[in-house]
Amino acid sequence: MPSYERLHPVNVLVGPKRDLQKTFLCFLMLLVNHLECGADVSLRDQALELMKSSRLIDGHNDLPLKLRWYYQNKLSKVDLRTLSTTGTNIQKLTAGHVGAQFWSVYVLCSAQNKDVVRLTLEQIDVVKRMCKSYEEFELVTTAQGIKNIPNNKIACLIGIEGGHSIDSSLSALRMYYELGVRYMGLTHTCNTPWAETSSKQVHNFYPGTKGLTAFGKEVVKEMNRLGMMIDLSHASDATARAVLSTSTAPVIFSHSSAFSVCNHSRNVPNDILRRLKKNNGIIMVSFSTTMLACGDQRVSISTVADHFDHIKKMAGSKAIGIGSDYEGANQFPEGLEDVSKYPALIEELLRRGWNNAELRGVLRDNILRVLKEVEKVQERSSAMNVSEEEIPPEKTMHACRLDLRRAPAVASHGAPFWGQLKSVIVTLGVFLVLH
Repeated sequence: MPSYERLHPVNVLVGPKRDLQKTFLCFLMLLVNHLECGADVSLRDQALELMKSSRLIDGHNDLPLKLRWYYQNKLSKVDLRTLSTTGTNIQKLTAGHVGAQFWSVYVLCSAQNKDVVRLTLEQIDVVKRMCKSYEEFELVTTAQGIKNIPNNKIACLIGIEGGHSIDSSLSALRMYYELGVRYMGLTHTCNTPWAETSSKQVHNFYPGTKGLTAFGKEVVKEMNRLGMMIDLSHASDATARAVLSTSTAPVIFSHSSAFSVCNHSRNVPNDILRRLKKNNGIIMVSFSTTMLACGDQRVSISTVADHFDHIKKMAGSKAIGIGSDYEGANQFPEGLEDVSKYPALIEELLRRGWNNAELRGVLRDNILRVLKEVEKVQERSSAMNVSEEEIPPEKTMHACRLDLRRAPAVASHGAPFWGQLKSVIVTLGVFLVLH
């Protein structure tokens, strides 16, 4: 018998009581294991029951980007019910108890100053076609629309990821709203002429932009007037602070996490979390392993729950949601590999003592509250005039942008009127001299 086995409490027993005590200890061990197993089953059942009655609203999924990359937006080539090239399909969304999904309309930063508006329109188009093509989906644009969705359907909403998509045009912003866009991230990994990104040295666009410029504040005000949520994921801390000082409506971080748990530039520091609470906004926690555990190769559901616990401590449970970033990030925690796995996170939060009311908020009530309050700001702004502010032309000068401040010269098939008049005068003068 190995030495470690001889030291086991059961094996050091001697005498006639050994068998009885051994049996009793085995019984206790089995009882503990049974109780632990029963507790896990109970928590899992509790999580599933909770999610059946409060289906998740996820703040960020990049499936439309994968549809462009893999299938050139040709929906006829895919069956979204069973799609296997991504972690997102309708069967998995249903298994994950997803009741509404904000689909990300994302265009690469390299399209800035080129054809970004066209590409953005194409991504809006594929989301709208996707949601019309499947009976399991229904496109909605309001909080009430989400609430009205029956349990056999998933609400589709649209969010733009990156303010470069408006090409510094409030007119483009308004048209996106008319097409159904209900949030826009002010930046992605590139500066715009009017807002600074949290990502440094990724792109070299507008390196002089710091925080939120005067035109950036006009973008914020116009989004408030329209009833479009402002997304601060990917924005620099300076940009986020300026927006929180400018916006009259709650803001969102559609896919971010806590800087104090993982000091990634994309994550949100404590002072902004506290201001987010005062703003009545929400941070929707990302599942991207890069942002969850800086430098740690092993990322688990427990790691994700650590971010939830910290944000709850800083901003309260009403400021938290879920913005997984499935299809956008490269890696996800063990146990949260795809959109069917959300119940495992809710089970872990239950294990940590989160109550049902708090978790209903995380699942849907918190983001519904934010969307409703943004809509109320829109209603109060109904008498406001449409903003006609324009970014200073010198801020956006590039080869693909026309300068329309002056009317172009009108082409003529003959000489202009003044040229014709001069010709007549000269001809008349010559005639008089000769005669």
